[in-house]
Amino acid sequence: MASGESSIPRSPVLSLPKESLQSRLEHFPWWFVAMVSIALATLGVIFSQPSYNQAFVFIQAGIHVTITTTLTAFVISLVIGLMAGLGRIARNVFFRNLSTLYVEIVRGIPMLVLIFFIAFVAVPAVTSALNALGRVLVEAGLTWAGGLTQLENSGVPMQIRAIIALSVTYGAFSAEVFRAGIQSIPKGQMEAARSQGMTYWQAMRYVILPQAIRNVLPALGNDFVSMLKDSSLVSVLAVRDITQVARLYAGQTFRYPEAFTTLAVLYLIMTLVLSLGVKAIERGLSHGQHR
Repeated sequence: MASGESSIPRSPVLSLPKESLQSRLEHFPWWFVAMVSIALATLGVIFSQPSYNQAFVFIQAGIHVTITTTLTAFVISLVIGLMAGLGRIARNVFFRNLSTLYVEIVRGIPMLVLIFFIAFVAVPAVTSALNALGRVLVEAGLTWAGGLTQLENSGVPMQIRAIIALSVTYGAFSAEVFRAGIQSIPKGQMEAARSQGMTYWQAMRYVILPQAIRNVLPALGNDFVSMLKDSSLVSVLAVRDITQVARLYAGQTFRYPEAFTTLAVLYLIMTLVLSLGVKAIERGLSHGQHR
């Protein structure tokens, strides 16, 4: 019996800790460590070298403009995107085609071209249209509309034009995000809400949209990060964001390495912080769904 027991083959000992450690090393975000190391090393150079430090002090004045432009444009783009996204799935043929036309036109034109078009074509055209409307209303006896006749194209700051351009552009991108989020909700939920006596818009507001927005938050966060980077394009309108300020500093001092290295690190830090925030939102939503 003893010999029989000894002849039974023993199962091999599994090296779980070793495999687990190897798996962790393979999935460890080494790219993130490298990126943080590069950012910290460059910051060390910026604060230790007088020439880089001077460039940083000069360029940081544009951070406020960059952040306010991006935040304002992003909020407006969410409103535009939500309206266009609802229009994309609307039963009304006119609104559905109008929303689709807007999305396809904006997505088919380069962003830099759109910025130029909105700043130097659309805004002056709207100003002229408001002037004409004001004159018509004043002639009709509505004296309160006299202010419309006083509007001037030069009275619209370039930063406002840049915000409009970014809002219109990213509104089209957000429209597709919202459309996909709404369509990801099972149709049975809309039918159940309607069977409870809700109107279409009540069901959309209280049942569908809360779930859809929860699903698309990570995608909207990524759009926010992309908008922050694309906001550098508004420097072509002489908006004094960090890109424009860096260009001015480089042109005045001819210290191009200091100016554009500092500029690149500032964008890297801001996008890194926002990306971490997006990842945190994704983890929070993932944990909430598994509870």
